[in-house]
Amino acid sequence: MATRREKNPGPRRVRAVPPVPKRATDAHKGNFGRILVLGGSVGMAGAPSLTGQAALRGGAGLVVIAVPVSIQATVAGLCPCATTIGLPETRGGQIDPAGARRVLEQRGLLDTGQTGRAPEVLVVGPGVGLGPQAYAVAFWKLIDVFRHELRVPCVADADALNLAKETVWPATGEPDTQYHSRTIITPHPGEMARLQGVGTREVQADREGFAVRTARRMAGGGGGGDDRPVVVLKGAGTIVTDGERIYVNRTGNPGMATGGSGDVLAGLIGALVGQGMKMFDAAVTGVYLHGLAGDVAAKRVGQVSLIATDIIDALPEAFRRFAARR
Repeated sequence: MATRREKNPGPRRVRAVPPVPKRATDAHKGNFGRILVLGGSVGMAGAPSLTGQAALRGGAGLVVIAVPVSIQATVAGLCPCATTIGLPETRGGQIDPAGARRVLEQRGLLDTGQTGRAPEVLVVGPGVGLGPQAYAVAFWKLIDVFRHELRVPCVADADALNLAKETVWPATGEPDTQYHSRTIITPHPGEMARLQGVGTREVQADREGFAVRTARRMAGGGGGGDDRPVVVLKGAGTIVTDGERIYVNRTGNPGMATGGSGDVLAGLIGALVGQGMKMFDAAVTGVYLHGLAGDVAAKRVGQVSLIATDIIDALPEAFRRFAARR
């Protein structure tokens, strides 16, 4: 279902990219965020690994990657600086939501007490895979434990958004009335089209309009401020908006149109949130740095040969250039 064009005043244009927080000389890894990456399925071990690597290169202090147990060893080998958790899986090799909750509880990642083991940020969706409505509902119930019960910020990407169409964006066409607080979604145009029940061409013809209307729809009747949901509509001129503000990115190049690039962006944004940046600011800075790293990588290997790991490898130089420009 396409969103209706609203009569509300347009969002305020943002052009300045917020700085990355400075690090104290006596800081330790616990100061820079514990990121939980929830994703992966059989045949899709690379996606959560890329997200974890990007989160680490983005400055996260600790990264935990929770994946189906059958791909845990592969993910651990691909991302050795993160820790991994093997989760129960379905017959099809996807995360079993009920079993995953039990394991995460046992590992203290759903702890609401004083142990401080719950993550600062959840990045969910890379490589999860699709499923029927019953699976989608169960999977998003698990996500909502973090968002609503633990009040953990969430970056939802990839198949988490495709599953969302069956749940929080009902296939019945009824409007979504849930307030998606502390949530950043990062759809590409095809995923946005599926969420809204329109064609990709229609989204591309009105990118800003769809992004803003989606952010306002996600906010529903909820409050504003730093908990306000954020939409990152990827593509040439990636758009970041919370419905009240809008930023259009100018870094990046066509070589970044490659598998895994979005997984890298999700991990990078999650890392910045984990370091204490506000949701909208983290999304703006993450998008800018992701594109800048892509530009650095394109100069090294060319646009045709550029792959997602090249973007991760270029993140250190992107951070240095961004700091020097400021």
